[in-house]
Amino acid sequence: MKRALLSVFDKTGIVEFATKLQALGFELVSTGGTLKTLTTAGLPVISIDEVTGFPEMLDGRVKTLHPKVHGGLLARRDVPEHMATIAAHDIQPIDVVVVNLYPFKATIAQPDIDFVDAIEQIDIGGPSMLRSAAKNHVAVLPVIDPADYDQVIELLSNNDLTPAIRRQFAAKVFQHTAAYDALIGEYLTTETFPVTLAKGYDKFDTLRYGENSHQAATAYVSQQPEAYSILSAEIMHGKKLSYNNLRDADAALRIAADFNNKPTVVTVKHMNPAGIGQADTILAAWESAFAADDISIFGGIVVLNREVDLATAEAMHKIFLEIIIAPSYTDEAFAVLAKKKNLRILSLPMTGKIKRVKDVVSILGGVLLQDRDLLTEDVADFEVVSKAQPTPAQLEAMVFAQRAVKHVKSNAIVVATAQQTLGIGAGQPNRIDSVKIAMTKAQAKPGFTDAVLASDAFFPMGDSVEYAAQNGITAIIEPGGSIKDQDSIDMANKLGVVLVFSKNRHFKH
Repeated sequence: MKRALLSVFDKTGIVEFATKLQALGFELVSTGGTLKTLTTAGLPVISIDEVTGFPEMLDGRVKTLHPKVHGGLLARRDVPEHMATIAAHDIQPIDVVVVNLYPFKATIAQPDIDFVDAIEQIDIGGPSMLRSAAKNHVAVLPVIDPADYDQVIELLSNNDLTPAIRRQFAAKVFQHTAAYDALIGEYLTTETFPVTLAKGYDKFDTLRYGENSHQAATAYVSQQPEAYSILSAEIMHGKKLSYNNLRDADAALRIAADFNNKPTVVTVKHMNPAGIGQADTILAAWESAFAADDISIFGGIVVLNREVDLATAEAMHKIFLEIIIAPSYTDEAFAVLAKKKNLRILSLPMTGKIKRVKDVVSILGGVLLQDRDLLTEDVADFEVVSKAQPTPAQLEAMVFAQRAVKHVKSNAIVVATAQQTLGIGAGQPNRIDSVKIAMTKAQAKPGFTDAVLASDAFFPMGDSVEYAAQNGITAIIEPGGSIKDQDSIDMANKLGVVLVFSKNRHFKH
């Protein structure tokens, strides 16, 4: 008789599945809670104790780690010596293994989980059985996912278990156990950068395509999801997000997190801020962000860190936007925005903070791992290196500009007041071109006379200070650290410009 071993933590659908296995001629073997569930349902089940000849012991830590289990899983049916060996030891082959694992991920997601309790949720016997079955998948079918139960019954019923299908089930097991172990390793490690980097991700969604239509793409979510993440947002209206939408929305959320002290609106195009506006109301913040760059915002992403009211919704409704993200919307505001069929309207609480975990970036043949740039600028750390001294208003604008510039692709220049970006120069191969772009955008805008200029990295020579000063900038903040810092200081003193060193570089490649 064919034999199936069932040992599951998640008992969803297990009774129905086991019933169908029995109807197909399978003898059922089970353990612990699964055994109780199946026998309570009236199914004839052999206890694992009867198979091994040993009782479950050590609070259930040892029950399936036995030759009579793993011999039945690992014996190759095409090797006569294997079959003779298990026969000599009265070991019956196992044909199907149905196992899902202790919920380690859900356990460590609980706040203030006790370390000892977390360790108890590390499954040992389950992964061992699954790996044995998956290794011998040409003869043993490993089933790890309750969502696969119906397909398994259909395959068994129709005798459609081809080698290719068996291999798929085996691959699913090893992918799952690898991710399971990776999460445990990540939880236990005290190394900032471990010798071996193992990280697990779960499939989130298949995307229509990647950056371009000829590129296939899929989104994956971390096994330890982040609450403040585009992947945690609720899509209230519109079609699902594309690859580029997800990248842009992620950039927008990272920017918004740095401006949560008052109502703020962030607009993003191609992962760069188009405009950032702060005010006492969300409508005024929208108007400020829109005025910062009313051209680039077309087809862009908007993040608002306060509830969207009717007046703000009506203002946004006038232009073409791809995505709007806010913590909430009044009913009237949502009704106005939802008139546009393709506009994605998302909700996400804006109270959470970005987690201090490592960012992973792919390169050919590997990945790079680094701390997220969550540095907050402190005026107390600024160094005034010019003869001219900054006013309190200029220092306030410098803090705002510094928050903005770290989110702009390098070489990055931001011209801003204390509550609004006026011009942004992004991603140029040389810094003076970024200065010129930012200045060109900023000069014609109201408030320019109160603006400061911020740079993400030092000026390699005095030309940027000279150009900015000659075109109306009276205060500049940059990290300093160039071997030619004195050139910039001398130029600032010559032209009467305030020059402040932040001492913090914010490259963003």
